[in-house]
Amino acid sequence: MSVPGTPQTVLVTGASSGIGRATAVELAGRGAHLILVARGKEALEATADEARAAGAAEVLVHPADVVDEDAITAAVEDAVERFGRLDAVVHAAQVMAYGTIEEVPRRVFETVVETAVHGTAVVARAVLPVFRRQGEGQLVVVNSLLGQVATPLLGSYIAAKWGQLGLVRVLQQETRDVPGISISILQPGGVDTPIYFQAASWAGSTGRPPPPVYSSQRLGRRVVALLDRPRRQVQAGILNPLITAAFRLVPGVFDVLVGPMIQRLAIANDDVQPTDGNVFASQQDGNATAGRWRSI
Repeated sequence: MSVPGTPQTVLVTGASSGIGRATAVELAGRGAHLILVARGKEALEATADEARAAGAAEVLVHPADVVDEDAITAAVEDAVERFGRLDAVVHAAQVMAYGTIEEVPRRVFETVVETAVHGTAVVARAVLPVFRRQGEGQLVVVNSLLGQVATPLLGSYIAAKWGQLGLVRVLQQETRDVPGISISILQPGGVDTPIYFQAASWAGSTGRPPPPVYSSQRLGRRVVALLDRPRRQVQAGILNPLITAAFRLVPGVFDVLVGPMIQRLAIANDDVQPTDGNVFASQQDGNATAGRWRSI
């Protein structure tokens, strides 16, 4: 069992940018031991520097793709060897693509889905045996409002997040035999992170977060709140329940309205040629805690 008053040991995936990076810095302010995982070493080291400045007890950096089972297992083993235990994992890694299902190339589509679904399974296979040995542990998976609704131009991401949601719900069921293990799902709406302009796109434009737009720091605080008070599934967006209800209760009306709304509110209209974005490799120069949009 963890000892009260000792620093918490937390592994964060997707820690080089956006919600993952904000969460790492928020945890650092509480004096946590951190294990940071993302594909790009340079951006990950920048997060580590921020975390140390914010008060982290110690920071380990593990450049890795979440679908690389050997690398993720090694990061988990390193954490346990160094700190004696692993208290929590925040899984925030994700990539994104814009375009119709007809337009987005198969390899791009499959990589977006693989990052969410297989990446989550890889993380679970690495950490759950550790949690079982300890008799406790927390896993927070950053999902999305788009894990509950469907829109045009985001088919790969929606398939990824619906699949991830189903997988995490199964994990919640399969860990009921160990009451000390908690698995939480966080579903944000629009968040000011770089993922939108780093995404692959065949839509003639990059994307933007739909309003209301929340800051990455605000989502980082929501993640930490889930570590303090675990809940099974949490929406993070004032309009999320309304949008979800419309999708379920009046699907015909929703389908008529959602296309124009996506074009108006979730596409940046910046005239870009087809691009793989950061789907296959980290674009470290664009990694940051925040994106380029005004947030609350």
